[in-house]
Amino acid sequence: MITSVITGDIIKSRNQSDPNLWLKTLKESLSFLSPDEKYWDVFRGDSFQLEYKNFSDSFKAAIYIKACIKSISGLDVRLAIGIGDKTFEGSSVSESSGEAFIYSGETLETLKKEKQNLRIKSKYSELDYELNLYFRLALIAMDNWTSNSAEIVKLYIENPKALQSELGNIIGINQNAVSMRQKRAHLDEIMALDNLYKEKMATYLI
Repeated sequence: MITSVITGDIIKSRNQSDPNLWLKTLKESLSFLSPDEKYWDVFRGDSFQLEYKNFSDSFKAAIYIKACIKSISGLDVRLAIGIGDKTFEGSSVSESSGEAFIYSGETLETLKKEKQNLRIKSKYSELDYELNLYFRLALIAMDNWTSNSAEIVKLYIENPKALQSELGNIIGINQNAVSMRQKRAHLDEIMALDNLYKEKMATYLI
């Protein structure tokens, strides 16, 4: 069974005086993506792992986690997406195993050394090369999201059918302000990349 695993850690978590603030946000983001806690875990304080079975949506899941964490000023997150077989299902995500788990864990270690914040690994090196190039370009925008930009991306993913005016009502700003924040976040371009990601997953893995 092909699945996706996202392994990550919070950047600059120790700079926060109240770790409960980001820990609560992290757990809320993971439970939004997977209401069943069997498929995600937070460990070693600021590291986490999520199995996301709908692997075609794993890039959007990574965007969502990043948006949630960057909505807290001063924080960011490293994310490694592994795509591959799952050979054993344990009682929790940390006990499960397979290609996707290995790829994700190994890639996170690479990211730490190279100071990059998002990468994918699968058994298809050509696919990985192409997507990782796109990710590096997307990170030019995503790594520079302000907390306001990140918040609007988070809201958009949580409410994909909502109008800009409806998103504005949630956080108390007008439609024009929502539009400006989405443009500053380069939301349209990032969602276009998400569509391309889905197409690539369908070509290689479905």
